[in-house]
Amino acid sequence: MVYHLPMSSADSRQVRVREVTGKAMMDEFIRVPWSIYRDDPNWVPPLLLERREAFSAKNPFFQHAEWKTWIACRDGKAVGRISAQIDRLFLELHDEATGFFGLIEAPDDPAIFAALFSSAENWLKAKGMKRVLGPFNLGINQEIGLLVEGFDTPPYIMMGHALPYYGRLIESLGYTPDQDTLAYEVHANQFGMPENMRKLLERQGHRITERAFNRKKRHDDFETMRSIFNDAWSRNWGFVPFTEEEFQAVGKELLMLLPDDFIRIAEVDGQPAAFIAMLPNINEVIGDLDGRLLPFGWAKLLWRLKVRSVKSARIALMGVRREYQRTRLGPALAFLTMTGLEEPASRRGIEHAEMSWILEDNQGMRNIAEQIGGKITKRYRMYRKELV
Repeated sequence: MVYHLPMSSADSRQVRVREVTGKAMMDEFIRVPWSIYRDDPNWVPPLLLERREAFSAKNPFFQHAEWKTWIACRDGKAVGRISAQIDRLFLELHDEATGFFGLIEAPDDPAIFAALFSSAENWLKAKGMKRVLGPFNLGINQEIGLLVEGFDTPPYIMMGHALPYYGRLIESLGYTPDQDTLAYEVHANQFGMPENMRKLLERQGHRITERAFNRKKRHDDFETMRSIFNDAWSRNWGFVPFTEEEFQAVGKELLMLLPDDFIRIAEVDGQPAAFIAMLPNINEVIGDLDGRLLPFGWAKLLWRLKVRSVKSARIALMGVRREYQRTRLGPALAFLTMTGLEEPASRRGIEHAEMSWILEDNQGMRNIAEQIGGKITKRYRMYRKELV
Protein backbone atom coordinates (compact mmCIF):
# COMPACT_ATOMS: atom_id res chain seq x y z
CA MET A 1 0.00 0.00 0.00
CA VAL A 2 1.19 3.53 -0.77
CA TYR A 3 0.32 6.41 1.54
CA HIS A 4 0.37 10.03 0.35
CA LEU A 5 0.35 12.68 3.01
CA PRO A 6 1.48 16.28 3.38
CA MET A 7 4.06 17.24 5.96
CA SER A 8 2.97 19.04 9.10
CA SER A 9 6.47 20.45 9.51
CA ALA A 10 8.13 23.29 7.65
CA ASP A 11 8.98 20.88 4.85
CA SER A 12 5.63 20.33 3.14
CA ARG A 13 6.90 18.14 0.31
CA GLN A 14 4.86 15.02 -0.13
CA VAL A 15 5.94 11.79 1.55
CA ARG A 16 4.99 8.33 0.34
CA VAL A 17 5.16 5.21 2.52
CA ARG A 18 5.76 2.07 0.49
CA GLU A 19 6.01 -1.58 1.43
CA VAL A 20 9.47 -2.98 0.75
CA THR A 21 9.50 -5.52 -2.05
CA GLY A 22 12.58 -6.90 -3.77
CA LYS A 23 16.31 -6.62 -3.23
CA ALA A 24 16.69 -3.05 -4.49
CA MET A 25 14.11 -1.70 -2.05
CA MET A 26 15.61 -3.74 0.78
CA ASP A 27 18.97 -2.12 0.07
CA GLU A 28 17.23 1.27 0.34
CA PHE A 29 15.69 0.14 3.64
CA ILE A 30 19.09 -0.93 5.00
CA ARG A 31 20.73 2.36 4.02
CA VAL A 32 18.19 4.73 5.59
CA PRO A 33 20.30 5.24 8.76
CA TRP A 34 23.14 6.76 6.70
CA SER A 35 21.07 9.89 6.10
CA ILE A 36 19.68 10.04 9.64
CA TYR A 37 23.06 9.87 11.40
CA ARG A 38 25.35 11.59 8.89
CA ASP A 39 26.19 14.34 11.41
CA ASP A 40 26.32 12.10 14.50
CA PRO A 41 29.93 11.19 15.41
CA ASN A 42 28.74 8.42 17.75
CA TRP A 43 26.87 6.39 15.13
CA VAL A 44 28.70 3.32 13.79
CA PRO A 45 27.62 2.22 10.28
CA PRO A 46 26.55 -1.44 10.39
CA LEU A 47 28.21 -3.90 8.07
CA LEU A 48 26.02 -4.13 4.98
CA LEU A 49 26.76 -7.81 4.44
CA GLU A 50 25.64 -8.64 7.96
CA ARG A 51 22.43 -6.58 7.60
CA ARG A 52 21.54 -8.28 4.32
CA GLU A 53 22.01 -11.68 5.96
CA ALA A 54 19.91 -10.67 8.97
CA PHE A 55 17.03 -9.60 6.73
CA SER A 56 17.20 -12.59 4.40
CA ALA A 57 15.22 -15.82 4.47
CA LYS A 58 18.37 -17.49 5.87
CA ASN A 59 17.69 -15.92 9.27
CA PRO A 60 16.21 -18.76 11.41
CA PHE A 61 14.05 -16.21 13.26
CA PHE A 62 11.74 -16.29 10.24
CA GLN A 63 11.06 -19.98 10.81
CA HIS A 64 8.67 -18.90 13.57
CA ALA A 65 7.90 -15.30 12.61
CA GLU A 66 6.54 -13.20 9.77
CA TRP A 67 7.25 -9.57 9.02
CA LYS A 68 6.76 -6.59 6.75
CA THR A 69 8.91 -3.54 6.17
CA TRP A 70 8.16 -0.06 4.85
CA ILE A 71 10.14 2.97 3.74
CA ALA A 72 9.02 6.60 3.72
CA CYS A 73 10.14 8.42 0.57
CA ARG A 74 10.35 12.09 -0.31
CA ASP A 75 11.33 13.25 -3.79
CA GLY A 76 12.04 9.61 -4.65
CA LYS A 77 14.56 9.17 -1.83
CA ALA A 78 14.10 6.95 1.23
CA VAL A 79 14.02 9.13 4.35
CA GLY A 80 12.54 6.77 6.96
CA ARG A 81 11.78 3.11 7.68
CA ILE A 82 9.97 0.71 10.03
CA SER A 83 9.23 -3.00 10.38
CA ALA A 84 6.41 -5.00 11.95
CA GLN A 85 6.78 -8.60 13.15
CA ILE A 86 4.59 -11.35 14.57
CA ASP A 87 6.47 -14.06 16.48
CA ARG A 88 4.48 -17.27 16.84
CA LEU A 89 6.68 -18.48 19.72
CA PHE A 90 5.92 -15.29 21.65
CA LEU A 91 2.19 -15.75 21.05
CA GLU A 92 2.30 -19.40 22.17
CA LEU A 93 4.13 -18.59 25.39
CA HIS A 94 2.43 -15.38 26.45
CA ASP A 95 -1.11 -15.91 25.13
CA GLU A 96 -1.22 -12.29 24.02
CA ALA A 97 -2.29 -10.89 20.66
CA THR A 98 0.89 -8.83 20.60
CA GLY A 99 2.95 -7.89 17.56
CA PHE A 100 6.23 -6.01 17.39
CA PHE A 101 7.54 -2.93 15.65
CA GLY A 102 11.22 -2.40 14.99
CA LEU A 103 14.05 -0.96 12.91
CA ILE A 104 12.54 2.51 13.19
CA GLU A 105 14.66 5.25 11.68
CA ALA A 106 13.37 8.66 10.58
CA PRO A 107 14.16 12.38 10.75
CA ASP A 108 12.73 14.68 13.41
CA ASP A 109 9.36 15.01 11.68
CA PRO A 110 6.11 13.95 13.44
CA ALA A 111 4.29 13.30 10.16
CA ILE A 112 6.92 10.83 8.94
CA PHE A 113 6.84 8.95 12.25
CA ALA A 114 3.02 8.91 12.16
CA ALA A 115 2.92 7.57 8.62
CA LEU A 116 5.44 4.83 9.30
CA PHE A 117 3.76 3.67 12.51
CA SER A 118 0.37 3.78 10.82
CA SER A 119 1.62 1.33 8.21
CA ALA A 120 3.03 -1.05 10.81
CA GLU A 121 -0.01 -0.85 13.08
CA ASN A 122 -2.52 -1.35 10.25
CA TRP A 123 -0.73 -4.53 9.14
CA LEU A 124 -0.61 -5.86 12.70
CA LYS A 125 -4.32 -5.11 13.22
CA ALA A 126 -5.17 -6.85 9.96
CA LYS A 127 -3.33 -9.90 11.35
CA GLY A 128 -5.46 -9.88 14.50
CA MET A 129 -2.99 -8.24 16.86
CA LYS A 130 -4.49 -6.16 19.68
CA ARG A 131 -1.33 -4.46 20.90
CA VAL A 132 2.15 -3.62 19.68
CA LEU A 133 5.46 -3.76 21.54
CA GLY A 134 8.90 -2.58 20.52
CA PRO A 135 11.31 -1.76 19.16
CA PHE A 136 12.53 -5.30 18.52
CA ASN A 137 15.12 -5.68 15.76
CA LEU A 138 13.80 -8.29 15.00
CA GLY A 139 13.02 -10.56 17.98
CA ILE A 140 13.57 -10.32 21.71
CA ASN A 141 16.77 -12.39 21.48
CA GLN A 142 18.27 -9.92 19.02
CA GLU A 143 18.64 -6.14 19.28
CA ILE A 144 15.91 -4.66 21.47
CA GLY A 145 14.91 -1.31 22.90
CA LEU A 146 15.27 2.33 21.97
CA LEU A 147 18.23 4.28 23.31
CA VAL A 148 16.83 6.95 25.66
CA GLU A 149 19.94 7.77 27.73
CA GLY A 150 23.61 7.65 26.77
CA PHE A 151 23.63 9.34 23.36
CA ASP A 152 27.13 10.77 23.84
CA THR A 153 29.13 7.57 23.27
CA PRO A 154 29.15 5.02 20.44
CA PRO A 155 27.21 1.79 20.91
CA TYR A 156 28.98 -1.47 21.64
CA ILE A 157 28.75 -4.41 19.25
CA MET A 158 25.17 -5.53 18.50
CA MET A 159 23.69 -2.59 20.42
CA GLY A 160 21.47 0.11 19.01
CA HIS A 161 21.89 3.84 18.67
CA ALA A 162 19.28 6.58 18.30
CA LEU A 163 18.78 10.34 18.46
CA PRO A 164 17.10 12.06 21.43
CA TYR A 165 13.88 12.96 19.59
CA TYR A 166 12.93 9.33 18.84
CA GLY A 167 11.38 8.67 22.25
CA ARG A 168 9.42 11.92 22.23
CA LEU A 169 7.90 11.25 18.81
CA ILE A 170 7.08 7.61 19.59
CA GLU A 171 5.31 8.64 22.80
CA SER A 172 3.37 11.32 20.90
CA LEU A 173 1.77 8.47 18.90
CA GLY A 174 0.23 6.91 22.01
CA TYR A 175 3.08 4.58 23.04
CA THR A 176 3.91 4.24 26.74
CA PRO A 177 7.09 2.88 28.35
CA ASP A 178 6.81 -0.83 29.15
CA GLN A 179 10.27 -2.02 30.17
CA ASP A 180 13.77 -0.56 30.41
CA THR A 181 17.08 -2.34 30.02
CA LEU A 182 20.43 -1.05 31.21
CA ALA A 183 24.02 -1.14 30.03
CA TYR A 184 26.73 -1.18 32.68
CA GLU A 185 30.37 -0.44 31.92
CA VAL A 186 33.04 -2.16 34.00
CA HIS A 187 36.83 -2.23 34.02
CA ALA A 188 38.05 -5.60 32.76
CA ASN A 189 40.48 -5.93 35.66
CA GLN A 190 37.53 -5.78 38.09
CA PHE A 191 35.94 -9.06 37.06
CA GLY A 192 37.24 -10.68 40.27
CA MET A 193 34.71 -12.06 42.74
CA PRO A 194 33.93 -10.79 46.25
CA GLU A 195 35.61 -12.54 49.14
CA ASN A 196 32.44 -14.22 50.41
CA MET A 197 31.84 -15.73 46.96
CA ARG A 198 35.43 -16.93 46.77
CA LYS A 199 35.17 -18.69 50.14
CA LEU A 200 31.87 -20.30 49.16
CA LEU A 201 33.40 -21.68 45.97
CA GLU A 202 36.42 -22.95 47.90
CA ARG A 203 34.10 -24.94 50.18
CA GLN A 204 32.22 -26.28 47.15
CA GLY A 205 35.35 -26.71 45.03
CA HIS A 206 35.03 -30.48 44.83
CA ARG A 207 31.69 -30.03 43.04
CA ILE A 208 32.40 -27.12 40.70
CA THR A 209 34.55 -26.78 37.58
CA GLU A 210 34.93 -23.98 35.04
CA ARG A 211 36.34 -24.17 31.52
CA ALA A 212 36.61 -22.48 28.14
CA PHE A 213 34.41 -23.26 25.16
CA ASN A 214 35.56 -26.33 23.20
CA ARG A 215 35.58 -25.52 19.49
CA LYS A 216 36.07 -29.18 18.59
CA LYS A 217 32.75 -29.93 20.27
CA ARG A 218 31.11 -26.65 19.32
CA HIS A 219 27.70 -28.10 18.50
CA ASP A 220 27.48 -29.76 21.92
CA ASP A 221 28.74 -26.67 23.74
CA PHE A 222 26.32 -24.40 21.89
CA GLU A 223 23.48 -26.72 22.84
CA THR A 224 24.70 -26.58 26.45
CA MET A 225 24.69 -22.77 26.36
CA ARG A 226 21.25 -22.67 24.72
CA SER A 227 19.82 -25.01 27.35
CA ILE A 228 21.21 -22.89 30.19
CA PHE A 229 20.04 -19.63 28.62
CA ASN A 230 16.51 -20.85 27.92
CA ASP A 231 16.20 -22.17 31.47
CA ALA A 232 17.79 -19.13 33.13
CA TRP A 233 15.70 -16.55 31.29
CA SER A 234 12.42 -18.48 31.07
CA ARG A 235 10.61 -16.34 33.67
CA ASN A 236 11.93 -12.99 32.49
CA TRP A 237 9.91 -10.29 30.78
CA GLY A 238 8.93 -11.16 27.21
CA PHE A 239 10.94 -14.40 27.16
CA VAL A 240 11.06 -16.39 23.94
CA PRO A 241 13.42 -19.41 23.82
CA PHE A 242 16.27 -19.63 21.35
CA THR A 243 15.58 -22.40 18.86
CA GLU A 244 18.43 -24.76 18.06
CA GLU A 245 18.77 -23.24 14.57
CA GLU A 246 18.89 -19.69 15.97
CA PHE A 247 21.52 -20.45 18.57
CA GLN A 248 23.70 -22.38 16.14
CA ALA A 249 23.49 -19.37 13.76
CA VAL A 250 24.46 -17.02 16.60
CA GLY A 251 27.29 -19.36 17.49
CA LYS A 252 28.60 -19.39 13.94
CA GLU A 253 28.80 -15.59 14.00
CA LEU A 254 30.40 -15.58 17.43
CA LEU A 255 33.19 -17.95 16.43
CA MET A 256 34.17 -15.60 13.60
CA LEU A 257 34.85 -12.87 16.16
CA LEU A 258 35.96 -14.27 19.47
CA PRO A 259 38.53 -16.72 20.81
CA ASP A 260 37.35 -19.84 22.59
CA ASP A 261 38.37 -18.56 26.02
CA PHE A 262 35.97 -15.60 25.73
CA ILE A 263 33.22 -18.17 26.37
CA ARG A 264 33.22 -19.82 29.82
CA ILE A 265 31.08 -22.71 31.06
CA ALA A 266 30.69 -23.73 34.71
CA GLU A 267 29.54 -27.16 35.87
CA VAL A 268 28.19 -28.40 39.20
CA ASP A 269 28.55 -32.11 39.89
CA GLY A 270 29.47 -32.59 36.24
CA GLN A 271 26.31 -30.88 34.94
CA PRO A 272 26.43 -27.54 33.03
CA ALA A 273 25.08 -24.83 35.33
CA ALA A 274 26.21 -21.43 34.02
CA PHE A 275 27.93 -19.75 31.09
CA ILE A 276 29.09 -16.37 29.86
CA ALA A 277 30.13 -15.03 26.44
CA MET A 278 32.15 -11.86 25.84
CA LEU A 279 32.43 -10.30 22.37
CA PRO A 280 35.30 -8.11 21.21
CA ASN A 281 33.77 -4.71 20.50
CA ILE A 282 34.39 -4.50 16.76
CA ASN A 283 32.49 -1.21 16.66
CA GLU A 284 35.81 0.30 17.69
CA VAL A 285 37.34 -0.59 14.34
CA ILE A 286 34.59 -0.68 11.70
CA GLY A 287 33.37 2.91 11.77
CA ASP A 288 35.47 4.09 8.84
CA LEU A 289 34.56 1.07 6.67
CA ASP A 290 31.20 2.74 5.94
CA GLY A 291 29.51 -0.66 6.13
CA ARG A 292 31.61 -2.19 3.36
CA LEU A 293 33.83 -5.27 3.63
CA LEU A 294 34.71 -5.27 -0.06
CA PRO A 295 37.10 -4.82 -1.70
CA PHE A 296 39.49 -4.16 1.23
CA GLY A 297 37.26 -3.99 4.29
CA TRP A 298 37.80 -7.64 5.26
CA ALA A 299 41.57 -7.17 5.27
CA LYS A 300 41.33 -4.01 7.36
CA LEU A 301 38.97 -5.62 9.85
CA LEU A 302 41.08 -8.76 10.28
CA TRP A 303 44.27 -6.73 10.65
CA ARG A 304 42.71 -4.50 13.26
CA LEU A 305 41.34 -7.45 15.23
CA LYS A 306 44.51 -9.54 15.06
CA VAL A 307 47.25 -6.90 15.15
CA ARG A 308 45.96 -3.65 16.56
CA SER A 309 43.31 -5.39 18.68
CA VAL A 310 40.39 -3.70 20.40
CA LYS A 311 40.33 -2.27 23.89
CA SER A 312 36.74 -3.04 24.81
CA ALA A 313 34.31 -5.96 24.80
CA ARG A 314 30.67 -6.67 25.53
CA ILE A 315 29.28 -9.36 27.82
CA ALA A 316 26.32 -10.19 25.64
CA LEU A 317 25.15 -13.61 26.82
CA MET A 318 25.06 -14.96 30.35
CA GLY A 319 22.93 -17.38 32.30
CA VAL A 320 22.73 -19.39 35.52
CA ARG A 321 20.25 -22.26 35.75
CA ARG A 322 17.09 -21.44 37.70
CA GLU A 323 17.70 -24.11 40.33
CA TYR A 324 20.68 -22.06 41.58
CA GLN A 325 19.31 -18.55 41.14
CA ARG A 326 17.75 -18.25 44.58
CA THR A 327 20.66 -19.91 46.35
CA ARG A 328 24.03 -18.53 47.41
CA LEU A 329 25.61 -20.67 44.70
CA GLY A 330 23.81 -18.75 41.93
CA PRO A 331 25.76 -15.47 42.13
CA ALA A 332 28.91 -17.44 42.91
CA LEU A 333 28.58 -19.28 39.59
CA ALA A 334 28.06 -15.98 37.79
CA PHE A 335 31.19 -14.53 39.40
CA LEU A 336 33.11 -17.72 38.61
CA THR A 337 32.43 -17.44 34.88
CA MET A 338 33.26 -13.73 34.92
CA THR A 339 36.52 -14.40 36.73
CA GLY A 340 37.35 -16.90 34.00
CA LEU A 341 37.35 -13.99 31.55
CA GLU A 342 39.97 -11.97 33.43
CA GLU A 343 43.12 -13.60 32.09
CA PRO A 344 41.95 -13.93 28.44
CA ALA A 345 40.75 -10.31 28.46
CA SER A 346 44.01 -9.04 29.93
CA ARG A 347 46.11 -11.08 27.49
CA ARG A 348 44.27 -9.53 24.54
CA GLY A 349 44.40 -5.97 25.80
CA ILE A 350 40.74 -5.59 26.81
CA GLU A 351 40.51 -2.67 29.24
CA HIS A 352 36.77 -2.25 29.77
CA ALA A 353 33.56 -4.09 29.01
CA GLU A 354 29.86 -3.42 28.76
CA MET A 355 27.32 -5.72 30.42
CA SER A 356 24.03 -5.44 28.50
CA TRP A 357 21.09 -5.82 28.22
CA ILE A 358 20.14 -6.05 31.92
CA LEU A 359 16.45 -5.65 32.68
CA GLU A 360 15.92 -2.77 35.09
CA ASP A 361 13.97 -5.04 37.46
CA ASN A 362 16.58 -7.84 37.36
CA GLN A 363 18.04 -6.90 40.71
CA GLY A 364 20.22 -10.01 40.90
CA MET A 365 22.18 -9.15 37.75
CA ARG A 366 22.29 -5.47 38.68
CA ASN A 367 23.80 -6.38 42.05
CA ILE A 368 26.50 -8.44 40.32
CA ALA A 369 27.33 -5.61 37.92
CA GLU A 370 27.47 -3.06 40.73
CA GLN A 371 29.55 -5.25 43.03
CA ILE A 372 32.35 -5.22 40.45
CA GLY A 373 32.16 -1.45 40.04
CA GLY A 374 29.82 -1.27 37.07
CA LYS A 375 28.28 2.09 36.22
CA ILE A 376 25.11 2.60 34.16
CA THR A 377 26.08 4.23 30.87
CA LYS A 378 23.03 3.65 28.65
CA ARG A 379 19.32 3.00 29.00
CA TYR A 380 17.13 1.33 26.38
CA ARG A 381 13.32 1.42 26.45
CA MET A 382 10.56 -0.79 25.09
CA TYR A 383 7.19 0.80 24.36
CA ARG A 384 3.66 -0.61 24.28
CA LYS A 385 0.45 0.54 22.62
CA GLU A 386 -3.04 -0.92 22.53
CA LEU A 387 -4.41 -1.21 18.99
CA VAL A 388 -8.04 -0.18 18.66
